[in-house]
Amino acid sequence: MQKPRLALIPLLFAATLSHAATDPLAPTARWSAYTAGHAATPPMGWSSWNAFGTDIDEAKILGAAQRLVDSGLAAKGYRYVNIDDGWALRRNQPDGRLIARPDRFPSTANGGFRPFTDKIHAMGLKAGIYSDLGRNTCSQAYGGDDPNLPKGSVLEREVGLYGHIDQDITLFFRDWGFDFIKVDGCGLRAYGADSPKVKTGDYRALKPVLDLESVARSDIPAVQAEFTQINEALKRNNPDGDYMLSLCVWGSADVRAWGKNFGNISRTSDDIRPNWPRLLSNYDSAARRELYGHPGSWNDPDMLFIGSGDFDANHITEAKSHFALWAMLNSPLFTGADLRTTPQALMDIFGNADIIALNQDPAGNQAVLAYDADDVQILVKTLASGDKAVAIFNRGIAAIDADLTADHLKLRKDGKITLTDLWSKEATSFTNETKVKVAPRETRIFRVQGARALADGLYLSEQPGSVNPAVDGVTKPTADPTVFRSSFGWSGTKGGGERPMYAGFGGARADSTPYGQWLQIAGKRYDAGIGILANSRLEVRNHDYRRLETKVGVDDSAQDRTHGVTFLVYGDGKLLAKSKALRWGQPAQALSVDVGGVKLIELVAKSTGGANEQLPVTWGDAALTRAR
Repeated sequence: MQKPRLALIPLLFAATLSHAATDPLAPTARWSAYTAGHAATPPMGWSSWNAFGTDIDEAKILGAAQRLVDSGLAAKGYRYVNIDDGWALRRNQPDGRLIARPDRFPSTANGGFRPFTDKIHAMGLKAGIYSDLGRNTCSQAYGGDDPNLPKGSVLEREVGLYGHIDQDITLFFRDWGFDFIKVDGCGLRAYGADSPKVKTGDYRALKPVLDLESVARSDIPAVQAEFTQINEALKRNNPDGDYMLSLCVWGSADVRAWGKNFGNISRTSDDIRPNWPRLLSNYDSAARRELYGHPGSWNDPDMLFIGSGDFDANHITEAKSHFALWAMLNSPLFTGADLRTTPQALMDIFGNADIIALNQDPAGNQAVLAYDADDVQILVKTLASGDKAVAIFNRGIAAIDADLTADHLKLRKDGKITLTDLWSKEATSFTNETKVKVAPRETRIFRVQGARALADGLYLSEQPGSVNPAVDGVTKPTADPTVFRSSFGWSGTKGGGERPMYAGFGGARADSTPYGQWLQIAGKRYDAGIGILANSRLEVRNHDYRRLETKVGVDDSAQDRTHGVTFLVYGDGKLLAKSKALRWGQPAQALSVDVGGVKLIELVAKSTGGANEQLPVTWGDAALTRAR
């Protein structure tokens, strides 16, 4: 049996502090976002939670797997079949080995899940399992009198990873043959000494280090230390790298900023529910985080809830919006429906190959908001082929005639632009601008062909999948007021309502300042560029471009009008260019840098005044070109 986890956290915390003590703005010549595991494109598949909660069994899960295969969805990429909470019976004492529920999973009767995962693998699919960062799971914390929870003594019912990381990861991946793990966080949130369940003696107390409602009450290094150990165990047990790690701490502890460094997918929000307001909350939690998702590390606004409530077969418009938006955000496409009974109309939504292709595009560029308002948004995504995808999202209750322009798409105004509707397959063409009718709650989604405005390259804001804010300048994470606050929370309308709680406001943005203003330096506006705070470092993967062109300066939105900012460009760790110290109100300085043969470019903005969160800076018109 392993040593208690409390003995290990201080060592990892010290290592975290030691790493932080080095200069975070110093070039590393290394891409720091997560690339371990197997997530070059967002994962696709099925998860048990939305349809069944803890009421799961082998027949239900194998039934879903069979429908994936028989319907053709597996062939289109839906490969993961994930068991959520509810599978564990107990943890044996004193050896600590986990035991599944043989009454629900008959193939585990002889000691483990290997016969079950063998069945999944024989179908050409991959198998996923669930655990928690703490001693106990979310259903144990919030499941009431749920009959499907672990049984036995207090210690036997501790089925989470805490104190058993190496043992459990070895069991899940090496012994049982799973390919995917979702790691929840309720065990580090819900079992404080004052918890009613702890007071009854049913569970042992564990000091909370996660707080969904306040980033200030979360111990971020402690949570990161847990995931560091999980990653080390995953690598030991999967030498071929064929595994996937899902971080599920629901947007808390500023995970929207650092999840990209610790796992393949990272939840940006609390659980989704089958109603429209909750969709808006979950979508908003990821929509402005386009620079925080990359091949290998994707933003996750939670599973698709198509099949229930506002997204059932009587709400096809909403169901299509749900799918189209998740595809544009490069979100994992995990359906949570009971596929054994899902109507064909909804199966057709899951199976739209053209929209799946946008989600699975190898460039890995999350869509960027080209137009952003409370009632309508236009999202644009650059594809590996050079084509674009555009989605026009009507969030409101009235039909709109949206103006779509060449500028939105960063295409030439004088050239022919072709839109192919990815639902109807109808193709239309326009020059410069056109109107698109969008019904309430509808998302019109198109593949776009046209001549680029930047003929010999790409703006950095067109390739967010290749731009990583290794250091975004945020030193005091604050709640993000741009995330829709649903009026249908877990307690209905009891209490005072849902307050802003997802930290990350002030993070790096494409074509926007960190706080949502236009990019502008000394009165000159830039429609393309990267907005970030001073004392930041961006990593940019260079795909055989020869030159970096940009105009740099302190953004007009900055409140700090005293301190200067120096902009530095590094190539594979070597200094290539450096600006003078620029202050608010001073004209932008143009930088034209030879990056031929460079694999990793690093863009550093360093303030003479040290850390200052009110000092947004702009890399205006930042682009990589083929020009010599």
